[in-house]
Amino acid sequence: MLSRSPRFPALCRLYHKNKRPSLLFVALALTLSSGCTSVSEYIHNGFKVGPNYQKPPAPVASEWIDSKSRGVNTASADLRSWWAAFNDPVLNSLVDQAYQQNLDVRTAGTRILAARAQRNIAAGNLFPQLQEAFADISHRAISGTVANAATTDVVRFFDNNAVGLNLAWEIDFWGRFRRAVEAADAELDATIENYDDVLVLLISEVASNYVQIRVFQQRLKYVADNIVIQTELVKQAEDRLKAGAGRKIDQAQMRSNLSDTLALKEQLEIGLRLANNRLCVLLGIPVRDLLSELGDGVIPITPPEVAVGMPAELLRRRPDLRRAERLVAAQSARIGIATSNLYPRFTLLGSIGYEAQNFGDLFNSKSFIGDIGPSIHWDILNYGRLVNGIRVQDALFQTRVCDYQSAVLRAGREVEDGIVQFLRAQTQTRQLDDSAKEAKIAAEEAVVLSKDVKFDLNRAFVTSNFLVGQQDKLAVAYGDIALGLIQVYKALGGGWQIRCAPADVVQEAPMPAPSAQPMPNADARMAPPMGNAAPRAASSDASPGRVASR
Repeated sequence: MLSRSPRFPALCRLYHKNKRPSLLFVALALTLSSGCTSVSEYIHNGFKVGPNYQKPPAPVASEWIDSKSRGVNTASADLRSWWAAFNDPVLNSLVDQAYQQNLDVRTAGTRILAARAQRNIAAGNLFPQLQEAFADISHRAISGTVANAATTDVVRFFDNNAVGLNLAWEIDFWGRFRRAVEAADAELDATIENYDDVLVLLISEVASNYVQIRVFQQRLKYVADNIVIQTELVKQAEDRLKAGAGRKIDQAQMRSNLSDTLALKEQLEIGLRLANNRLCVLLGIPVRDLLSELGDGVIPITPPEVAVGMPAELLRRRPDLRRAERLVAAQSARIGIATSNLYPRFTLLGSIGYEAQNFGDLFNSKSFIGDIGPSIHWDILNYGRLVNGIRVQDALFQTRVCDYQSAVLRAGREVEDGIVQFLRAQTQTRQLDDSAKEAKIAAEEAVVLSKDVKFDLNRAFVTSNFLVGQQDKLAVAYGDIALGLIQVYKALGGGWQIRCAPADVVQEAPMPAPSAQPMPNADARMAPPMGNAAPRAASSDASPGRVASR
């Protein structure tokens, strides 16, 4: 309802009579002394209570364990298109398609839009929080039987009409709303870093599943070759037994060996199909057989060395670390919001309008009403609730700091894991390659010798069985080299820069890749992975600041 009574008239008369601004500073000092922030800190913080944010320290190693090893380059590298190092056009095309269509990327983009709107809401609180128009038409009745009721010259039944505007503006004297904007800014930055982290994970998952498909294809080729060899050995064992020169044990061994290899083939077919299905989801298309579109190909060949830079570069390159740091900043601002509750709130209230008994007189100049004045609200005798609210926010801040430092430690471990896999898998592959070559020579020789009835088929059984195992290990080892390199690039935080590159230079040598089928009931309003989702320019190493336009 519209109030006609002046607000704090005595206070206004006292101020205009004495005009002693110094009293305001004395009151300010007394108020600040009752809280958690000193006067000097209040001024230093830009007239805001609570702590100003400082980036927490991060536990980072001075160098990588294998930094001196051959195959590791500690120079800074441009990781914006790290998958191009495999020189595989099909992989390049898959990465581009996944970036354009993956639904997790779109989800991360819509979260940015929501965080941006939340930031704008927080900024809006810096201005008058209440601005409303009202209109009231009523027929009223006053009781004549209440205590001290007037009994004469009272109109018990009357009409009342009112229209006007109300305004309430809480002045951000202690920085409560500005701290809320700081928290919203940091949370907006965190959602952008989350978008970049989704890109890092997406590209690494696409590359990993593509490598796994090529590994399964190679393993199946090896299995097919070994099935030919073992089928021939089974035939030799059966011919010997029919001719009376063989033994059932030889035939049983050979058949068992062949059946085991056929079972391995089915297992590999399952693994190939599962990798195919995962890749479809990453590409944002319904699951279908992609093998005819991908074609046959070799396991991606890796470069001889990987550029990893220095451990400290992770802090500015990895989006998940930047996101964790931004969440720390947001929580720091919330401490200031909680601290501001210890102090009085100053609000400017005002209203203007017209009020009359008869509607025809409503907009008469004599019907004008209005009031304006300050209002002060101060929570006292809160029994520790406000102080403990600050302690809650401070504890959450310490939790965020620990989460950030823990994420830094995990990031360093992930890089080290990828480096050791990349280096050791290369050595393992060379040794397995030699072993597989010798095993193949032995198996082929066993097939030739098995035609001689004097030759012990048990040796052929052993050599053919060993060949299956060694070739399978060899294909896996070749894949481990590529997967190790992918792990390194993922751990280094490379790939999110794809959103900063023009669409026509995302891939250098495009080739036909699985085409996207129209998705049923697709929402045309779905946010795209580029454009409004994260519209800021960035360098190849770190995201420079938050979104420019909100």
